[in-house]
Amino acid sequence: MENLHDKRKVYEKSQLIESEIKQNPIEQFRDWFLDASGNPNVSEANAMAVSTVEEDGCPRTRMVLLKEYTYEGFIFYTNYNSRKGKAIEKNHKACLHFFWPSLERQIIIKADLEKIAENLSDGYFHSRPKGSQLGAAVSPQSQVIPNKEFLEEKLKELEKQYENSEVPRPDHWGGYIAKPYEIEFWQGRPNRLHDRIIYQLDGLDWEISRLAP
Repeated sequence: MENLHDKRKVYEKSQLIESEIKQNPIEQFRDWFLDASGNPNVSEANAMAVSTVEEDGCPRTRMVLLKEYTYEGFIFYTNYNSRKGKAIEKNHKACLHFFWPSLERQIIIKADLEKIAENLSDGYFHSRPKGSQLGAAVSPQSQVIPNKEFLEEKLKELEKQYENSEVPRPDHWGGYIAKPYEIEFWQGRPNRLHDRIIYQLDGLDWEISRLAP
């Protein structure tokens, strides 16, 4: 087994101080997201981990792509019948996590999740490449399937069926909006004295605090 005790790096690229942050965490997220999306060393700035809690009480985490963010929350799309969809149906709370190693930054978001309006899901679904639309329609996400060929054959059938027509959005596929009530911004610093600024929603206002690293 490999000993990982000496695998460490020094964080020293930036800092996070109260006098320079935004009073609204969505605006602070926007600034950091623009830095990440404009950095050539960040391949997918909108890749985020989404953790939900399943029936056995254990969290389950997977990577998804953020597709939109507003002052109301963060939007992503998925199959509502997937493991994450079923977990959200029973427990509407989830944690989102962004990690941008090249910027030595991470963001942790605790949120309540809701399905977005069907017309918004329709709009995004039909903006996707046709192959992605067919993939969403053909896959019984998270269900056990007999083999790889099972999906490939179903895909060929749908490709023929919708060769000259629009692919309808499946009822079980659409978007969620994660409405945040806590957002933590983490900036790596030397000697492990990292900067941690947390925003916590109190009614309509955001309270800002510094956490020890």
